[in-house]
Amino acid sequence: MAGHDVIAGYSVIALVTIAALIQYFLMGLNVGRARGRLNVPAPATQGHPEFERLYRVQLNTLEWLVIFLPCLWLSAVLTSDLGMRATLWVAGLGVLWIIGRYIYSEAYVKDPSTRSRGFGIQALATLLLLLTSLVAAVVNLLPQ
Repeated sequence: MAGHDVIAGYSVIALVTIAALIQYFLMGLNVGRARGRLNVPAPATQGHPEFERLYRVQLNTLEWLVIFLPCLWLSAVLTSDLGMRATLWVAGLGVLWIIGRYIYSEAYVKDPSTRSRGFGIQALATLLLLLTSLVAAVVNLLPQ
């Protein structure tokens, strides 16, 4: 992509990043509200099962953001010369990650044993982003 198209492509990825960060921010607010509602004073991280599940969802999401965000941006940067179709592939995987996290969080808060589907969706999206980054990096190193 050239000039404006590259910026537009990165803007799409930025919107996915912002959506993921808003999702995480809202999870943090949920933990804070539950802390007050369920009488779990800071700095305690235990005390009521619902609070503990909300807290664990937030922490698990943070653990995965550390993997997801670099994979998202590496994929976007390393495939940017392939055009908007590649950017939309990367963005779509980012949206899939967000959906997987939502499914995971809803399931985990209700019953942690039902979290597998959401976890699998977001893990698959992350793996595909990682593989996209790896393949693009290797291809970009090959002589043209």
